[in-house]
Parts: sequence; structure tokens; C-alpha cells
Amino acid sequence: MPKENKDAINIFGLNFPNRIGLAAGFDKDGKLFEELANYGFGFIELGTVTPKAQPGNPQPRLFRLPADGALINRMGFNNEGVEGLVSRLKERRNFKVIIGGNIGKNKLTANENALADYRICLKALHPHVDYFVVNVSSPNTPNLRELQEKEPLKALLSALKADNAKFPKPRPILLKIAPDLTDSQLDDIIEIVEETKIDGLIATNTTILREGLKTPQPLVEAIGMGGLSGKPVRVRSTEVIKYLNDKSQGRIPIIAVGGVNTAADYQEKIAAGASLVQVYTGFIYEGPGMVKKLLAAN
Repeated sequence: MPKENKDAINIFGLNFPNRIGLAAGFDKDGKLFEELANYGFGFIELGTVTPKAQPGNPQPRLFRLPADGALINRMGFNNEGVEGLVSRLKERRNFKVIIGGNIGKNKLTANENALADYRICLKALHPHVDYFVVNVSSPNTPNLRELQEKEPLKALLSALKADNAKFPKPRPILLKIAPDLTDSQLDDIIEIVEETKIDGLIATNTTILREGLKTPQPLVEAIGMGGLSGKPVRVRSTEVIKYLNDKSQGRIPIIAVGGVNTAADYQEKIAAGASLVQVYTGFIYEGPGMVKKLLAAN
């Protein structure tokens, strides 16, 4: 008899081998997901990918803050374009791990034309990924976060939901949000999710705030703009998850991301209402054995 997988869970109609995933941004172009799957991830999110290849922001654009267990990045959606990702996914061999596609718009695409970019990515990736994430919360593409405002976001998600419904097997669509939203903006997010009937949320992306860091302020200022991730966002990320879960009375599935380094951090996200948990900065600091340690403590 095959061994029962005690860690498996069904969310969004998908069978996840376990609750721990790799967040978007690590394997933007789908070059390493087969190898990364060997570390024990239940799911791996690729991207953010855009219709056309783009170089991203000038280097250096990724900085470690070891005293804080944090990173600051201003990558700027650097990627080889959606067709490059599709070509690699066509060679996929490991179908046990769930694959997500995180989609965005090109830097030079105006916000009023953003929907066209998201549609291109959805259509191209649809046969090759298990779920989609609409990224409107990166702080590193000019004006992108304006798409989180209520009316533009509702229009964007409604259109993508309609496109998705035309496929023989629609994919779950999730929205990734920033940790810097106010409670009233989070209320709007809940309303939008329930109106558009998308499948869930990812909370949260990186923060533009810099409060409470151990790294000396002159060094932080010298690094400059970018999204802060890792331990400093753990508390805020958990607050957002708990707020969303409580206000929606648990009706909205949430993938947690933000400051997960230890089994206690992982359990904190689950207790706050998350169904699944992603890692990124913690994985960089803790190393390849991190996933199996978290699962062993589960």
C-alpha cells in the first residue's frame, strides 16, 4: 500500500502535497523549479512574469540586512517574458509539486492598458500552471500599486475571471496584496474578492516601510528604494492575515507570506487563518533544509 501523506491538503480544488511553498520572485523564469521541488516544497510560484522580456531596474538591486534577517529588493519584474517561461514549463517532468504563475504588467505599459498585459500572460500560461496570482502589489514597478485601488482592481479581476471561465478547465485566481494597506483598504479587498469571486489572497508582498530595523539607518538610507522582506514584516503580515480572515469569517482562502523562518512562525500564520504558507527570505537565510525542518515540526 502507498504511504499516506499526512501533510497533504486540498485548497482551491488542488491537492497540495504539503502547505509550504516557495514564493514568487525566486524562480522568476522557471529555470529551477524541478530542482527546487526536491527540497520538499508542496508548491512553487513562478514569476512575476510579464508579456515581454524586460531587464528590470539597474543593479545593484538586491541587498541583505543580516542584522534584521531581511532583504531589500527593487528588482523591477526582471524576466525573460511569458513565452520563455512557457517554453520551460512545456519540458516539466515533476507533476507532484503544484506550480503557480505570478503575472504582472510590463514597466512601459500604462495602468489604463494593464489589463491587456495580464490577459496575455493568463492565456499563454493557462495550460501550464495550476493556479494564477495577479500581482498588483510590487513596490518596484512605477504606479503598479495604484491598481490596488477599488475600481481599477475590481475591473481587472472581473475581466481575468471572465477570461479564465472560457477555458475547459479554469484555474484558481488569487490576488497578492501589500502589507501597507489600511484597514479600510483591506475591507475593500474583501468586498472585491467576494464580488469578483476570485479564489483567494496572498498576504503579503514586501513593505516600503523601514521602521524598527537593527541595521544602522545610514546604511538603510544608502540602499535606497525597494521592498523590505523577511523578519521585519512577520508581525504586519500576520496582522493582515488575521484581519482578512476575521472580517471575511474565514470565507477567503489565504496564502501567507512574510517573515517565516521557524516552525513557530509557520504555526503563527496558520493560527491567524492562513491555509498555506510561502517562504522566500527565510529560505535564503536558513538554507535548503528549511522546508523539511518546518514539515517535521508540523
